[in-house]
Amino acid sequence: MEQLKLPPIDYGALLPMLILFGAACLGVLVEVVVPRRARNAVQLSLALLSVVASLVAVVLERGTRTITIGGAVAVDGPTLFLQGSILVLGGVSLMLIGERSIERGGVFVSQAAVTAGSQKDAQQAGGQPGATEVYPLSVFALGGMLLFVAANDLLTMFVALEVFSLPLYLLCALARRRRLLSQEAALKYFLLGSYASAFFLFGVAFIYGFAGGIQLSVVHEAVANPQRSQVLLYVGLGMVAIGLLFKAALAPFHVWTPDVYQGAPTPVTAFMAACTKVAAFGALLRVLYVAFEGVRWDFQPVLGGIAVLTMFVGAVLAVTQTDLKRLLAYSSIANAGYLMVGVLALNDEGLSSTMFYLVAYGFSVLAAFAIISLVRDPDGEATHLSKWAGIGRKSPLLAGIFTFILLAFAGIPLTSGFTSKFAVFGAAVEGGQTWLVIFGVITSMLLAFPYLRVVVLMWLSEPGESTPAVSIPGFLTSAVLGLGVLVTVALGVVPAPLIDLTREAAQFVR
Repeated sequence: MEQLKLPPIDYGALLPMLILFGAACLGVLVEVVVPRRARNAVQLSLALLSVVASLVAVVLERGTRTITIGGAVAVDGPTLFLQGSILVLGGVSLMLIGERSIERGGVFVSQAAVTAGSQKDAQQAGGQPGATEVYPLSVFALGGMLLFVAANDLLTMFVALEVFSLPLYLLCALARRRRLLSQEAALKYFLLGSYASAFFLFGVAFIYGFAGGIQLSVVHEAVANPQRSQVLLYVGLGMVAIGLLFKAALAPFHVWTPDVYQGAPTPVTAFMAACTKVAAFGALLRVLYVAFEGVRWDFQPVLGGIAVLTMFVGAVLAVTQTDLKRLLAYSSIANAGYLMVGVLALNDEGLSSTMFYLVAYGFSVLAAFAIISLVRDPDGEATHLSKWAGIGRKSPLLAGIFTFILLAFAGIPLTSGFTSKFAVFGAAVEGGQTWLVIFGVITSMLLAFPYLRVVVLMWLSEPGESTPAVSIPGFLTSAVLGLGVLVTVALGVVPAPLIDLTREAAQFVR
């Protein structure tokens, strides 16, 4: 009888993911064991410590270039850089989540309250206003994102996709003040996300039929020397792309984004805007650069058209928005189009500039949502544009920071927004995709209008009776704002260290 041999496992390479999954499981036990009064502090401390420990493990593995667990996971330069980016952005997001949970009344409602339907019933069911289950859910999502960018076969990628998507569906439903809007957003996200996951899984089946395997290196070899009908290849690639483009919020698979950004609790929106985009584009880069590089001339025009459509949809529809969270949602869609320009360069510069853009955008968008969380009226966060009239007169410091962040989104020089756009556009020109750069510049000019409209509204309008109060930020929110502004300035003025780091990391293993 032949003995079953397990594949060799490099536990050091897997340590960042193991730390997060272990901490998330421990967080579930904390919900049961720790008294309710102390639970928030314990959960926040556990989540932040696990992220820091995982980041230390990533740094210690910085020289690792290996494929482990029977080819299921690849640890290389892009994996480690993207995992580090997800952990840093995720840690900052957890600080914002923690601040809003600590506040009296909190911004989250417990899952019991979601089920019970009223706060009184929820408290009888054991719920509480500041729902501490957000922490293990967030850590589970971060662990799934780390696995997603490291996945070296399509089935592992699908499992990772579900591991980080399912907690996000729940997190979107936990807004306390706008319960119905939040649950509607979560339901839309869940249903559309389920369809996208189904397309991804069907695509994996077609690619297996074409290549005889699901490892990216096997698919790469099958693309180079096809033995079966290429119809299976193109159908499979199209379906897998739908699943990835949905997570990256590229048109026409972007329709969930405005509703979910508006309905989810603002800290969760910030978490999704920063971290999910890194994970989605990390997986997209690996699939296109490693598995399907041999058919680049076939998918480049199609994905180029999607990038142009995404940029125009994001820029044009952002102009029509009257809600700040929806405006930032369409801004996120447009930025996904700019990121796609870098991806489609299909060269080392495209890979490094895309990774640089993900970090720069992540910190800016976290700062933007941190500011939005501070402007409130009696009904909660005041996200309607009319409420922001004259905010510059009532709180010049906050309006000044928000103005700076909006100018960074618009790509004004000496900000990270300008440097990152210049990097991806330069890589695209080098890769022969000048036509995408032309559309990118045009849409960037269009997208500047809604940002400048908000700036004018804040500074040149008189405060009215409906102008809301601006909360004094707590320590954690202040730290998030400070980091966001500092990184946005630093990457605009001295981007060379991070650019050099991305160039060193821009090499996949096969």
